[in-house]
Amino acid sequence: MAARKESTSTAASVSVDSRVKRVQIEGLVVMKIIKHYHEEGHGSEVVQGVLLGLVVDDRLEITNCFPFPQHTEDDADFDEVQYQMEMMRSLRHVNIDHLHVGWYQSTLYGSFVSRALLDSQFSYQHAIEESVVLIYDPIKTAQGSLSLKAYRLTPKLMEICKEKDFSPEGLKKANIGFELMFEEVPITIRNSNLMNVLMWELEEKSTVSDKHELLSLSSSNHLEKSMQLLMDRVDDLSQDIVKYNTYCRNNSKQQQQKHQYVQRRQQENAQRQSRGEPPLPEEDISKMFKPPPPPSRMDTLLISGQINNYCQNVKEFTSQNLGKLFMAEALQEQSS
Repeated sequence: MAARKESTSTAASVSVDSRVKRVQIEGLVVMKIIKHYHEEGHGSEVVQGVLLGLVVDDRLEITNCFPFPQHTEDDADFDEVQYQMEMMRSLRHVNIDHLHVGWYQSTLYGSFVSRALLDSQFSYQHAIEESVVLIYDPIKTAQGSLSLKAYRLTPKLMEICKEKDFSPEGLKKANIGFELMFEEVPITIRNSNLMNVLMWELEEKSTVSDKHELLSLSSSNHLEKSMQLLMDRVDDLSQDIVKYNTYCRNNSKQQQQKHQYVQRRQQENAQRQSRGEPPLPEEDISKMFKPPPPPSRMDTLLISGQINNYCQNVKEFTSQNLGKLFMAEALQEQSS
């Protein structure tokens, strides 16, 4: 699911001279993103929205946000760009930060590395250099730790997307791998005094069972689902490799045919010259032997990046469970 097209008029409102090195998010923004997912996510639905804020030196401050509306097929005349402009104009009238600084998206089990996200973030970052995408994972958050990460496209990937050269030669020339596609920007959450009071009240209202649930030794279905998704992406990568190997074989076979044809022409011209006959007319070999189109390698990079993301999630999840098991073993030995 791709992000909605942004309005280009908001791009001029933000300076493009600074380079964002860290992101500061207001606690209210985090609460709005979580609330948006729980109201409209419906378990598996991806929710998206706009991030608003300002740039201070090398810090991007995200101070507000609003969701993209969930419209149906009956809303064919709905203008998303006009909706965003109206929202930002209304926020400006009440003296709230209204500068467009990125977008957010929910994900399940870390499944966000896709061509749609790449194209959307490129559009944002090309118009507003400081733009970031916030990825919120409610499944991982339910395991006991807030999963909210900010990503940007690396300069190398931005250049490749501008040139739109995703061929094997283009990516090899750029010397880019899946680990150099996205860069994670450190996040700090800033809470006002009122937000701290609210969090304290929520902590007081939580039941004892909710607190003890984080100490459960059961891995539930989180690890099983992550491994299933990982295996599916490995299968996709295997199929993509087969396609690339087929292209290499076809290209090599055509090169051999081209070389054999040139040799035959040279032998025929040598024989005609020995008989005193004129040589055969020159022919455009490139038109006779058109090389097969090279497959796009961008999908391979995205699949590899998603596999790496799944592996990191499994590593973090298993390390937490192992810590709980060691703690439970120590407590059991002490009690006995």
